[in-house]
Amino acid sequence: MANVDGNWDTVVKSPMGDQKATLSVQSSGDSFTGNFSGGMGTSDVTGAVDGDTLKWKMDISVPMPMTLDCEATVDGDSMNGKVTAGAFGSFPLEGKRA
Repeated sequence: MANVDGNWDTVVKSPMGDQKATLSVQSSGDSFTGNFSGGMGTSDVTGAVDGDTLKWKMDISVPMPMTLDCEATVDGDSMNGKVTAGAFGSFPLEGKRA
């Protein structure tokens, strides 16, 4: 099991440009809590931990209200994954341990 806990400097490559944010993760068994904070606001997150993979949903209000489905795999001090925004498709997510 990877060490997923900590703060992560992330970038989502969206059609609106690079969206930088900090993801904080505190795991407990097969779940985690934390928050996602960046230029589009802050959202508390609760998700699942499966080995070295994090999965969570996140509600945003900017640029419009929607729920994002997020998944990222941790490898050492980096993470890679995707953010799915419903009908708008999926966008790459990259992160480095802060």
